[in-house]
Order: sequence, then structure tokens, then C-alpha cells
Amino acid sequence: MLLPFAGFNQAGAGAKELNLQFLWSRKKQIVDVQDEYGRIWVGEKGSVRHLVFGEDSEQSAVCMQNPLRLQYEYSRAMLLGALCADEPETALFLGLGSGALVRSCLAALPSLFDAEIIELRPEVLRVAEQYLGFRQDERMTMRIGDALTLLDSAEPADLIFLDLYSEQGPSRAHMTGDFLLDCRAKLSNKGWLVINQWALLDNTPLASSLLHSVFDGHYWELPVIEGNVIVLIPASNGQNLPVERLRRRATEVGQQQDYDLLGLLKQIRLASP
Repeated sequence: MLLPFAGFNQAGAGAKELNLQFLWSRKKQIVDVQDEYGRIWVGEKGSVRHLVFGEDSEQSAVCMQNPLRLQYEYSRAMLLGALCADEPETALFLGLGSGALVRSCLAALPSLFDAEIIELRPEVLRVAEQYLGFRQDERMTMRIGDALTLLDSAEPADLIFLDLYSEQGPSRAHMTGDFLLDCRAKLSNKGWLVINQWALLDNTPLASSLLHSVFDGHYWELPVIEGNVIVLIPASNGQNLPVERLRRRATEVGQQQDYDLLGLLKQIRLASP
């Protein structure tokens, strides 16, 4: 999710507002539906379609002409986080959105053959399939339900992506210590947990003190222009950021998908104190 509410980092002025201040009236509305959790709609501008919750809480975007090319920096940063794992075979995605990250990870990681996806809202899956080009294949296992309750029955994974948002903001899963520990416990020995967290006004992650306490400060942060911070957490404190592998793989994947992941790599920092 891109849009923080008032009081959180609004991603600065000027260029940073590009991805936050949308001229909804200039977008063609493709579909507008309601479920028990609220409104879901898709707007289109040029070749890009935007998945939106509520009035203006944008979740993700897909270029229909090149769906593997992630449109937002926070998604690219999560893809970079996926490259921390050495030849991952399994991944767990908590939150589907448009499905763009799932597809890009499967394209970028040839070793990945099993992607389990947990999505709360059936309508999100339907809209993604009918209007955003998402297609399930034999490598995917889709489960509908609350990640807070379904995590226990999920398969262990080399990569776990936590990106659970509603139009009001992040799910309480992002700020629940026991759930975060349960996520790390689901990782394989050399696995990585990748969290899309909101940024506070000082550019630190939401629930930074909780993250620091739960993970002993042993993780890395990657702030992005949309006002989010991607948090990279290894399965154990014995793991360090694999900088050389990241540099090599970021070059390869960036060339494949046509963006600069090396620039993002340079922005990774140690956990905020």
C-alpha cells in the first residue's frame, strides 16, 4: 500500500508526491465493487491500471503492456529483498494486491516453484484476475482468509512477504509481536522476512521499537519514495545481509525487468536505533 494517513510521512514534496497525489478524475474507472470490508475499484490512465481501496487508498498498479515491470519503488524494494535468499524454492505472500509482486518474483527467481498466497478478500482476487491481468498457475497456492489465523497452517518458506493493508492502513499483523515472531518461525534456516511498513515522520518504520525488540535490532531497512520502509529480517541473528549476492542479482534482475535495483541497494541501512 502507498498512501499513509495524516501524521505519517507523506513522502515529501515535489517528485515524491508523484505517486501519492492522484488525479482520480482523470482516470477511467474500470470496475467499482463493494464487499464486507469496503470499496474496491480499478482506475486506468494510459496503459497503467491502479487498484484502490475506499476513496483514494491506492494499493498497487500494473502496466498492462508490461505487467512484470513493477510500477512503484516500494514493490521494487520488496523484490530486492527477495534476492537476499539464495536460490529460494518456496515463498509465502501475505496479501495479494494486484498480484504484480508475486508475478515479478516468480519471473526473477527461477528456483522458486511454490508460492503460497493468503488474501483476506475474495473480491481482491476476482478483481486482480479479471481486470489486472493476474493469472494463477501450478506454482501458486491461493488461500482466502485472515493471515493472522491462517499463518499457522501455512507451509514453511524461504521467503515471506508481509504486506497486509486496508483503506485505513496496515493490518494489526504489522504491529503484533507474536505474529511477527510466528512469521520468522515459518522461515527456512536461511530464509528472509520482507515487510512493507509505513514510515514515520522521522523516516523510521512504524512500530520501530517493537521491531527492534522482537528481532534484537538484527534487520535492515530500505526507505522508499512513497513514504514506506521495507524491512528485511533474516531467519536468525547469524545471517548478515548478502551484499555481494544482492549486487550481482540486482544487476541481473534490474536488466531483465528494466529498472535500477542497484540504486535501491545503496539505500539499505542498519535497523534504526
